[in-house]
Amino acid sequence: MKMKKNTIQKIQQSLIRWYNKNSLDLPWRKTDAPYRVWVSEVMLQQTRIETVIPYYNRFMERFPDVGKLAGSDIQQVLKLWEGLGYYARARNMHKAAQIICEKFQGRLPNTREELRLLPGIGGYISAAVASICFHIPAAVVDGNVKRVLARLFMDATPVNDTGEKNHFETYAVKLLDHEQPGDFNQAMMELGQRICKPGNPFCSDCPVQKFCMAFQADQVGNYPVRVDRKSVPLKKMNYAIVFQGEKCLLLQRPAEGLLGGLWEFPGYEQHQQAVSGKQIETMIRRITGIRISVKEKIGTAGHAYTHFKVTATVYLCFYKSGEICL
Repeated sequence: MKMKKNTIQKIQQSLIRWYNKNSLDLPWRKTDAPYRVWVSEVMLQQTRIETVIPYYNRFMERFPDVGKLAGSDIQQVLKLWEGLGYYARARNMHKAAQIICEKFQGRLPNTREELRLLPGIGGYISAAVASICFHIPAAVVDGNVKRVLARLFMDATPVNDTGEKNHFETYAVKLLDHEQPGDFNQAMMELGQRICKPGNPFCSDCPVQKFCMAFQADQVGNYPVRVDRKSVPLKKMNYAIVFQGEKCLLLQRPAEGLLGGLWEFPGYEQHQQAVSGKQIETMIRRITGIRISVKEKIGTAGHAYTHFKVTATVYLCFYKSGEICL
């Protein structure tokens, strides 16, 4: 760490001053109620603020407190979550709410250690909730904060290197304002979101510009450093939309794993180079136990997950005979 104590204090003061004057007016900032802050932080993982706001408002209207969430059916939670993605977040939050009601009298624990015992709460969310709601000096480190720190200290450690997972936390802990940890953490995150952007950062609007080593060296564009990721595997999937009159067949995925508990059209991964209607009919019979007829190909769509991509080809099909046996 190449900064003097008084420089760190000036960074803290400049950042808090900027945040107090320019922070976004967000629904979860109108309160420091731990439940609401927790829900917002879960939703904000891997998701943009503008996307989260309407989901958050609907969620709070339906589940205004942890007891309402804990007492709900998981399908209700997943339905309200529909479109936000990363559905394990919703499942973990539902499980955590039940644990909070059973073991913590319906109140979120007020220590990082106890928060981290709950499903879906790791280092980042526990630090955010602890600092914002309970004023515990715990530093948050997400992608936005790493980018700010990499430029501020002109640190060439790759921000996406899992082997250096805790490297930038050292900087964050050193910089943290212990008097106002919640505001400081939110200021750091917002600085990365709005000003210290990955491309074309607004350095002229940055409250800590004069302390930024990368800016002083005219090297902002070279930071943060990232290691090249391996190519993402591609899966080819075939799906059958099977009609019986006005009814359409949907299958529920296993509770655990990717998209756990969600509903989908029956389908399978294609390993052969070519595919035929006969092959689809055979595979769907193996999966469901029913006989179908393939009428036509509807189209193809692509989707990217964190660790792989999917190309899905969809076929219009009709039920012929048999009973579903999964």
